[in-house]
Order: sequence, then C-alpha cells, then structure tokens
Amino acid sequence: MHSPLSRCLAFDTSTDVMSVALTDGVRLWQHTGPGGAKASTTLIPAVMALLAEAGLTLDALDAIAFGQGPGSFTGLRTACAVAQGLAFGAGRGQGVPVLPIPTLWALAEEARFQLAEQGLAAPRITALLDARMDEMYVQSFDALTGAAADPGSPGSGVRMIRPEHLVVAAGDVLAGNVFSVYAQRLPDLAGLHCVNALPTATAMLRLAPALAARGHCVPAEQALPLYVRDKVAQTTVERALVKADKLAAAAVADAAVAPP
Repeated sequence: MHSPLSRCLAFDTSTDVMSVALTDGVRLWQHTGPGGAKASTTLIPAVMALLAEAGLTLDALDAIAFGQGPGSFTGLRTACAVAQGLAFGAGRGQGVPVLPIPTLWALAEEARFQLAEQGLAAPRITALLDARMDEMYVQSFDALTGAAADPGSPGSGVRMIRPEHLVVAAGDVLAGNVFSVYAQRLPDLAGLHCVNALPTATAMLRLAPALAARGHCVPAEQALPLYVRDKVAQTTVERALVKADKLAAAAVADAAVAPP
C-alpha cells in the first residue's frame, strides 16, 4: 500500500530547460528538453513517454505538480494548462489534485540538494532566476532543509530587481541561472558560494510531500500560474496555444482511462 502522495508526476517549463520527473514512491524517472515556449509541443509527449517507461498510467497518479512561476509567461501557461488537462482526466476519471510549486522554491531546493551531495550545508540560499528585460527574480530562504521547507505563501518574499541592485549578506549561497548572463552587472560576489541551478522537477518531487501535507494541493480548476511582472497579457496566438495544450492534455487523459 502506497502513501497518499507516493506516485507523483512533476514538470517545469518556466525556463529554457523543460524538466519532467515521475516517482512511484521508490523509483525515479526524469527527462529534460527544450523549455519555455518550445514546451508547448514537447511537454505532453515527454510526460507520456516517461509514464510508459515507468509502466504507469495517469490513473495511478496521486497528484500532479507543476512549476507555477515566476518565469517564462508562455512556459508557465503551458505547464498550468497541461497540469489541469491531465489532472481532470486522471484518477479513473475522478481527477487528481494539482500541486502548484513556485519555481524559486524548486530552484533553492535544487541548490540545497546539490550542496548536500557535496557534504555542504546551506543555512541561507538566495535564488536568482533570469526574468529577461535586464531583471532578475529574487527570493531568499532561511534554513532550507528539503522536504521540511515551507517558506511562506507562494508569492511572499519574491522581488524583481536589476542585477546591479542585488544585495547579499556574508555567508549567503547564491543559486540560479544569472551568473553568466549578468556577469558584468552583478556586484562583487567574491567570497560567496554561487551554484548554477534551475528549478527541476526532481526538486519539486522532494518538496511535494511536505507541501501537500501543509495543504498546498488544489483542485485542477484552481491551479494558476504565479506572475510577478505586471504585464502578462496574452496575445491571441498565445491564448490559442494554451487552450490547445489544455485540450490536448485532457484528450490524452481521456484516452488513457477509456475502456478498451
């Protein structure tokens, strides 16, 4: 008998790298590919291929986690639409919960895990995610300990700043994808530990049990992207693509549970 959240699918398309992972509570399967806007054509096939590799179906899942943002607007909308579509049809047609996970939480957890693998502690991690347009998303986490992490509500503590305005404390670990992009504009980072990291689906799976236990799961229709930048208006083309993603995911889920 498995625990309430042992079989979980997770994916993130908030950056240029798409990350998909699946666990049955014991084993782990994962896949990476092009993210952002490109994920609109690759995410569903990647999910289905991973399920097939694991010998699992959508019906076997206890929950579906996705990176809710901040990040690429199109990538966030794609991930949310696919999570909703798959979740509606999973669970033998009854649906399964959706677990929206902020990308900066997943980024910080990925960095913590990388450091732990090296035997290093990370009492404070500042996650830095490229927001494009010469800005970064920033959020700091104190005493991050993997599954026990719960740094407040999803949007609390997230800032968007220009690279030259970054202020860090001695002893901070900096983690993210900004170090090469903004190398000439970041303040002097000498003496600080910098970790190249992205929000990954495997990090989300590590966070999922504790976040679910704290009530972060929602019905599929309540799953929403987390935006920080104000201008998030969709073009007609983007709306059509997101609608197509949701319909495609729902069709895949329906086909997976249809009787032979």
